[in-house]
Amino acid sequence: MSEQEKLKIFDEQGSQIGVATRSEVHRLGHWHEAFHCWFVCHEHGVAYIYLQLRSEHKKDYPNLFDITAAGHLLANEKVEDGVREIKEEIGIDVAIEELIGLGVIKYTVFEEHFIDREFANAFLYICSHPFEDFTLQKEEVSGMVRVKFTDFAQLWTGEKDEVEISGFEVNRDGSKRIIKEVFVHRNQFVPHPDDFYREVVERIGKHL
Repeated sequence: MSEQEKLKIFDEQGSQIGVATRSEVHRLGHWHEAFHCWFVCHEHGVAYIYLQLRSEHKKDYPNLFDITAAGHLLANEKVEDGVREIKEEIGIDVAIEELIGLGVIKYTVFEEHFIDREFANAFLYICSHPFEDFTLQKEEVSGMVRVKFTDFAQLWTGEKDEVEISGFEVNRDGSKRIIKEVFVHRNQFVPHPDDFYREVVERIGKHL
């Protein structure tokens, strides 16, 4: 997304107050809308949550694990239009009707060079896609992994300091590197607030 693309901006109560460029939104700390979709699959009675590995080319949070697919909603978009992010980023074609709404999660992140205040429209997709089905947008995403949902939950409650992931990463030459039995720590995830992750876990858990 271009820094000059327009986003709707809101007051803290969620009422729209105007439109601003993405760069202005993050520089001035305007509240804005995002679309988040979390993939969960079941295998042999175990629930796994899918995470993308952000590309090394990303301006913000390169090489960190993040929401399966997510992005900002443009000024001319409705919430349901956010499904385009899923197809664009990870190559899975999903209709809004296939998603389970998790509600809006409101959170703020303060970084040295920007302020991110989001109303995140969160969704859950119960998927059956093997890793072979994922086609990654290399400018945005460089890998796809999964972790046991219970482990992911315990990572954010502090019961675990690291979790085991499996999946794949795309190398610079386009070849895939299989990721298996690799342990990652909290600091390898995009630094959304811990209570954001705990809220996500709680809301997803109600549907599993």
